[in-house]
Amino acid sequence: MNYYSLHNKAQKVSFQEAVVQGIAPDRGLYFPESITALPSEFIQHIENYSNEEIAFTVISQFVGDEIDEASLKEIIKETLCFDFPTVKVEDNVYSLELFHGPTMAFKDVGGRFMARCLGYFNKDKTQEQVTVLVATSGDTGGAVASGFLGVDGVNVVILYPSGKVSDIQEKQLTTLGQNITALEVNGVFDDCQDMVKNAFLDAELTSQNLTSANSINVARWLPQMFYFFFAYKQLKQQGKEFVFVVPSGNFGNICAGMMASKLGLPVKQFVAATNVNDTVPRFLATGTYEPKPSKQTISNAMDVGNPSNFVRIQEIYGQDTEALKKHFSSFSYTDEDTRKAMKAIYETSGYVADPHGAVGYLGAKKYLENHDDLCVFLETAHPVKFLDTVVDTLGVEVAIPPQIEVVLDKEKKSTLIATYEDLKAFLVGRNL
Repeated sequence: MNYYSLHNKAQKVSFQEAVVQGIAPDRGLYFPESITALPSEFIQHIENYSNEEIAFTVISQFVGDEIDEASLKEIIKETLCFDFPTVKVEDNVYSLELFHGPTMAFKDVGGRFMARCLGYFNKDKTQEQVTVLVATSGDTGGAVASGFLGVDGVNVVILYPSGKVSDIQEKQLTTLGQNITALEVNGVFDDCQDMVKNAFLDAELTSQNLTSANSINVARWLPQMFYFFFAYKQLKQQGKEFVFVVPSGNFGNICAGMMASKLGLPVKQFVAATNVNDTVPRFLATGTYEPKPSKQTISNAMDVGNPSNFVRIQEIYGQDTEALKKHFSSFSYTDEDTRKAMKAIYETSGYVADPHGAVGYLGAKKYLENHDDLCVFLETAHPVKFLDTVVDTLGVEVAIPPQIEVVLDKEKKSTLIATYEDLKAFLVGRNL
């Protein structure tokens, strides 16, 4: 499998090269050269396969022969070491819980898969250090830190916006030590993301062997297809058409769902539910893509003003906006809307949703105003990760899971930076 840059000004590369490079030299995101639909018999009888078997079938064509079959199966086994349950919230509305992994967020899948792929590619290069550079609006940092912790030959540098992630999220990415370093940026997530992209294009940093673990990296993005198949496997017997509602910030998660659909997964509609960072809903309404600086909300992992992965969504649909609109819709909600939804979910079902899941629920309810399909919204993080918001909104106690408890008393260690020059000086000075 080869990958090409969506800017079409760089050479095609292999899966390994795409993973190691992260972003193309022309600043474009990598995209697979071909997408081959899976056999219809596989989809029809998906309930007969284990999650590991499903994942191997789904990802194999994108990896090709660059990871041998036994090693790829082991990578998948280590990646999928937790459950992905669907929970009925009300008629026609289910939550797909993606928070049962080590850092209690959906990004554990991509983080663990990419870490193991990079470890595989680096296994015979004992003298060569790779620096994984990642920007986070909340959960990515913790998932990447956990996934790469202790991986030989890999150093991780995480950029996060100061004061704009939850306390628990900050603990998860600033307390691990070893090969994990946190840089606290005086700015918003978009500033962090821009710094990361600029670093890849800086000729003076070529000796640093930089790669990215954001969803711009194909090894972070593509494994997110897995859990759309897992949800379908669990709910197929309902006999209704499927609609996936995805709380969306950088749009990598919903883009992976659309890739799953291209592989043959029967999905009637994708709904991207956003907070007030509404670049994509505005685009669908006006036809003009106009990024704006991100605004801080209680659903902070979606505080993205210029979603990187939307260009991949457009590529999936051949740059045809009208074709996209037939399969994709997007709605925006305020913090007040989100809190009301959290209360409504809890009062009607006893289900405690985090702010991101609540935004997804709102998207499902909006869609169901005019349809009678099965809506699955992605509950992307455990509510404990947004403890203050959940407690203030619902007035309930949330038990602290073991995965979170182990970091609460650890000391935060971060370095404050404000500009790209600060980042560059840090990378050069550390000689990572």
